[in-house]
Amino acid sequence: MNQSQINIIKEKVEEMLQKMTVSSFVVTVNLSAIPQENKEVQDKKDDLLLDVPSVNEAPSMYLVTVDITLDDPQMLIGQGGQTLFELQRVLRILLNKKLENNFHLNVDINDYKKKKIEYLKGLARSLADEVAITKEKKILPPMSAYERRIIHTELSGRQDIITESQGEGFDRRVVISPVI
Repeated sequence: MNQSQINIIKEKVEEMLQKMTVSSFVVTVNLSAIPQENKEVQDKKDDLLLDVPSVNEAPSMYLVTVDITLDDPQMLIGQGGQTLFELQRVLRILLNKKLENNFHLNVDINDYKKKKIEYLKGLARSLADEVAITKEKKILPPMSAYERRIIHTELSGRQDIITESQGEGFDRRVVISPVI
């Protein structure tokens, strides 16, 4: 991926925001290479969760991070980040048609995703500590696959609790149980 492709990404994001009649915004685009040997691992993790170190070989995949700063972000974030998720999906489709490189796209607005990840990690640690002490399982509210993955990943190194997803569709949730 080269600078002209990064410029195209920025222009497309700005064009989309203007068509949505969003005024007063700042768009920054960052690019990081995903080394070939980490591609399978990267495909299984969320784009935001990995900072992959660079290696000397040419990468086959890139992580393109688009950060948007707005005065009134709620319209583009939506309830529970749903509008942001859909915006990212539409941008990914548009950009994959326009660019020839293979890349993951992560769009964040006013650090919403970063804050959400930190909140979920803190919640996971807190509830896991409580489960370890009380020996009573905790059932979290329904979450998206993305959010459940954050919880499972955060608690994966713990030996005193186990996590599993239960339920179907929009009612799928994480259950944290003590190891007996």
